[in-house]
Parts: sequence; structure tokens; C-alpha cells
Amino acid sequence: MAGMDAFIDRLDPDMCVVTAATDGDRAGCLVGFASQCSIEPVRYAVWLSKANRTYRVARTADRLAVHLLTREQHGLAELFGGETGDRTDKFARVRWREEAGGAVVLEDAAAWFVGRIVLRVEGGDHLGFVLEPEAWGEREDTGGAKLLRLSDAVSISPGHPAD
Repeated sequence: MAGMDAFIDRLDPDMCVVTAATDGDRAGCLVGFASQCSIEPVRYAVWLSKANRTYRVARTADRLAVHLLTREQHGLAELFGGETGDRTDKFARVRWREEAGGAVVLEDAAAWFVGRIVLRVEGGDHLGFVLEPEAWGEREDTGGAKLLRLSDAVSISPGHPAD
């Protein structure tokens, strides 16, 4: 698959933080595989690594929350991308609240939505979660700041434990 690198290495997707909650357990991680996947009805898909704790919590969750960060929020991206919830309570370090169906929303995110999981899709080392948006919001004070992209986050080493 080395030939695919010529294509993949040119991509610079927006990064997002995905949070999951079920039975009083919370988890969240930095995600680079996410996209709108339907116009009517609106659907959005996020892909979670099977190696991380957020995947394990999301498997039994009804909803996920997806958060956009700005480039100025690199520290928040480092927390959710470079730490593992197996060892760190990430939510003790951030402002958050419960939203639709008990989903966890990060209050400092530039924009967010909560989506009901309508489909889980096997995808190799990641599992896709297709979401139907139910609630959403944004911070008014981001002043048009640029979104955090993969190129802004390449210095963050994944925090999930190695297999």
C-alpha cells in the first residue's frame, strides 16, 4: 500500500474530538477520520481506532459528540490525542456538560454536535459510527479562527496503549 502514500500524504483533514458516554463512563479522543456522509438526511461519520478507550465506550453508547477545535486549541488536542483515558481523567481538566441523551460536550470547543448512532461500520483497525445530528452549538467568541487540521496535530503522539 506504499503507493497510496502519494494520495494520503496530500490530505490535511480537519481534526475533531469525539466524546462518548455510557453508564457513567466518559471517554474522548482526537479523530482525523470524519466527514459528512449524507446531505438528506444529514449524516456524519466518525471513525474510532479499536486500540483506544473511546472506541470501547462508544461500542455501547447511543450517541457521540463531535467537537471542532481551532488551531489555538492545540493544548486541548494534545490532551485528547496524546493522553489515554486508561490512565488520565481528561474530563477533570476541561469544562464540559451533558447534552442530548447524556452526551458529553466540551464547552470550549469552537463548534459541536451530538449525534445519535444510526449505524456502525466495520473498517479494519477503525470502526465507523454514522451519526444523525440531534443537537448542536458553537462558541461566539472564536472570531473566525482557523480550524485545527492534521498538519497542526502531527506532533501529537497517540495516547492509546500499544497493542
